Amino acid sequence: MNTIKTLLFLALLSAILIWAGGAIGGKNGALVALIIAGVMNLISFWWSDKIVIAMYRGREIGPEDYPQLYEDVRELAGKAGIPMPKLYLIPEDTPNAFATGRSPNHAAVAVTRGILRLLNREELKGVIAHELAHIKNRDILIGTIAATIAGAISYLAYMAQWVAIFGGRGRDRGNILTLLVMVIVAPLAALLIRMAISRAREYMADEVGARICGNPLYLASALRKLGQVSGRIPLRVNEQTAEATAHMFIVNPLTGKGFETLFSTHPPIEERIARLENMARRQI
Repeated sequence: MNTIKTLLFLALLSAILIWAGGAIGGKNGALVALIIAGVMNLISFWWSDKIVIAMYRGREIGPEDYPQLYEDVRELAGKAGIPMPKLYLIPEDTPNAFATGRSPNHAAVAVTRGILRLLNREELKGVIAHELAHIKNRDILIGTIAATIAGAISYLAYMAQWVAIFGGRGRDRGNILTLLVMVIVAPLAALLIRMAISRAREYMADEVGARICGNPLYLASALRKLGQVSGRIPLRVNEQTAEATAHMFIVNPLTGKGFETLFSTHPPIEERIARLENMARRQI
């Protein structure tokens, strides 16, 4: 079901892009915006593992550093049917983890110093399995496609803003209204759809990860602890970096409340825990 939702959301994003391109410059306008956004996101996708790890000062670790953790990752990767990813330690006290890389053969899993202190071995297995599920499901690729289309829509909206301001005299009122609607509505719709895609992939990674580690309650217990602690200890990076990479982490490292949760890339932790506990009951 989550896969179907993701495909529908991607199709809807594409439809918005076509409509926006036609509103400002026909097919050529949409094509130009798509190419620009595609180049930017291709660079991010191809070197995402190196870029993000460097942002958080990650250090690659091996079996000599954390033998139990390394062996657990190797075991879980085998169960997931993917190669052993590179393993990194992030020198952050906030408990969190993320996966990155363009494919299962070029993937990395990063854990913070804080999560190693907070979780027990079983809970950590649940978290690692979740991240391996992202790699197995190629969620980085799906996220890049969504970001490319959403980015193209944002470029078109920016162009439409200037066309509406400086090119309005040569257009009728209907066209100007269409441009104004596109400037306001299209980027917001693209953002909401992209967030919905991310949430659907998180639910799927929870489910697949639970199967990989063999017990949904491992991850449920980990999420409960992470939800209680992670927001209290901020990431030691600038706000722009934290916002740009928040979707990658297993729990949102930002502390937005209320209206801001509409734009969260993560589903509510309580809902994720409830789904995992229900999954565990079905297995009994």
